[in-house]
Amino acid sequence: MIGTTAPAAPLLSVKGLVKHFPVRKGLLRRTSGHVHAIDGVSFDIAAGETLGLVGESGCGKSTTGKAILKLIEPTAGEIRLSGKRIDGLSRAEMRPYRRQMQVVFQDPYSSLSPRLKIRDIIAEPLANYGEAKGEGTAERVEQLAEKVGLRSDTLDRYPHEFSGGQRQRIGIARALALRPNLIICDEPVSALDVSVQAQVINLLVDLQREFSLAYLFIAHDIAVVEHISHRVAVMYLGKIVEITDRARLFNNPQHPYTEALLSAVPQPDPEAPKKRIILRGDVPSPVNPPPGCRFHTRCPYAFERCSAEEPQLKEIATGHNVACHLRD
Repeated sequence: MIGTTAPAAPLLSVKGLVKHFPVRKGLLRRTSGHVHAIDGVSFDIAAGETLGLVGESGCGKSTTGKAILKLIEPTAGEIRLSGKRIDGLSRAEMRPYRRQMQVVFQDPYSSLSPRLKIRDIIAEPLANYGEAKGEGTAERVEQLAEKVGLRSDTLDRYPHEFSGGQRQRIGIARALALRPNLIICDEPVSALDVSVQAQVINLLVDLQREFSLAYLFIAHDIAVVEHISHRVAVMYLGKIVEITDRARLFNNPQHPYTEALLSAVPQPDPEAPKKRIILRGDVPSPVNPPPGCRFHTRCPYAFERCSAEEPQLKEIATGHNVACHLRD
């Protein structure tokens, strides 16, 4: 386990991030509505810090990561990297910033080219940015492979010759190639066996300590997030409903949705008392989110104000922000 650290000057700052996807219908493909994938998400990540981003599938976690990387263009909001605003930059203007932030994708097989040898996959970022040439490239690739636990005699194989855990190590080596400050991990262990998950998580922790990396760690498995994160942000239907350090979130959750998520985490002691919170109904459609608090249709504590007024993310204690009328 890693200790909590208070965020210093942010390496990454996200303010009011919005991403709406148009819904088009008919022969003329007219816009009939929008999918509210992200609606006003704000957070900071300090150098060397891990922020875990958790929530149910479809809540907008991965879209948030892609918008920060500008793999998709945000609809509104500000994204600052090392103090420089990047959300309005063109593809050419983004090039110097891309080496500072990299990504590890969820599926370690589809994110690797099946036609390239592992040596060439890891070397590709180095070639794109002119970081190394000739024998220097081969040496750098072998060093990166060693860092993630791959033997140099396996570098001339293809991705299909490796296991899922090994392929994810290849993806991590590629992400490290340009010495980034920030890596966005988009559910990097969800496709792996549990024993392999632990190995990859421990590898990420070791690399963070060695290279002072910052992570945005996106996951739906809150137990994994507890192990690796310094702070945790809980997301529901495109909005962050609670954000604080790991210890406070797990010991004293303040949002009803966070309470429900934590109640679903398996306990190692089968005799320990456990109160499982079962949420009623399904997650509302992001095309037509409910008015007021988006969680009120499933919240066991909802009252009249919740359906009429949207709660704002407010600080209820130092470093602990919650969007819930119960905490006003």
